[in-house]
Amino acid sequence: MTFTYEALPMRVVFGPASLRQLPAEADRLGLRRLLVLSTPGQRALAEHAATLLGDACAGLFTEARMHVPVEVAEAARAAAHEACADGCLAIGGGSTVGLGKAIALTSGLPVISVPTTYAGSEMTPVWGLTENGRKRTGRDRACLPRSVVYDPELTVGLPADVSVTSGFNAIAHAVEALYAPDTSPIVSLMAEEGVRSLAASLPAIAADPGDMAARTDALRGAWLCGACLGATTMSLHHKLCHILGGTFDLPHAVTHTVLLPYVAAFNLPAAPAAEQALNRALATDDVPKHLAHASAELGTPHSLAELGLAERDFGEIIAQAQAQPYANPRPVTAQALLFLLTQALKGTLA
Repeated sequence: MTFTYEALPMRVVFGPASLRQLPAEADRLGLRRLLVLSTPGQRALAEHAATLLGDACAGLFTEARMHVPVEVAEAARAAAHEACADGCLAIGGGSTVGLGKAIALTSGLPVISVPTTYAGSEMTPVWGLTENGRKRTGRDRACLPRSVVYDPELTVGLPADVSVTSGFNAIAHAVEALYAPDTSPIVSLMAEEGVRSLAASLPAIAADPGDMAARTDALRGAWLCGACLGATTMSLHHKLCHILGGTFDLPHAVTHTVLLPYVAAFNLPAAPAAEQALNRALATDDVPKHLAHASAELGTPHSLAELGLAERDFGEIIAQAQAQPYANPRPVTAQALLFLLTQALKGTLA
């Protein structure tokens, strides 16, 4: 057995009420003027974080948007400059964390992340920006948050349906990490445990969004799945989700949830070790059907048609998916993509 595993340099603070440790985390990093970032819908939480920071808060920017449009990133960079910020606090889901990364990408400002969803972006050096209907992504260590504060109490207000799709988004990270060309035994262990934790906790959250034990398990699982994505190379599933989000503005987590069974059905026959790990984590012998059934049981959309996609969009998706080479267990031909997209559009597994 040979492998390479490179641990990313970051600190994690985990547990209920961990948000109270925010001032200490800022002080540990020597940050005195943090720009607090959020979406408009989470402004109240951003204001609470600003209150906790006290004099260490340099201001708020609460205009984060899905898929990080370039114009929003530029406005946030300008706000950080005008506030003389020496760092950013990104509190929220993947959109807000992504905005913090966009600022760090050009300025080098350190980011503290406080996730309120299971998206996992906080555990990766992957950045993404959307411009003119195209989403560009890349990897840069400058974007990796210096500290991540996981407080399960902050996820209790996440609606059950959003919690479920966000959780499947995290599971998708682990699935792709298991068959990545740069996977390792360490990544495989984290991925399997992350999927197991989320698969067990999401039904409990759907039944009772206030279940703190389930919320804690789900956030732990999301952390593990996000760390897997940060340590490996993205493949077809993430490529398609970025296209559908950047070009067609489909909601990120829901798109992950819908696509995952179909991409798994395509790739897993060529990735037996990944399939075995997922069989163990999900207690199944048919991963794609299990994923499709589990998400449907929890009330998520199950077809791209439900998200507004149409067959006429396939040409653009296939062209973008084949525009640049990337690692994948199976060759990504136009014919294979057409079959996969047709299945996902109709919501029917072969």
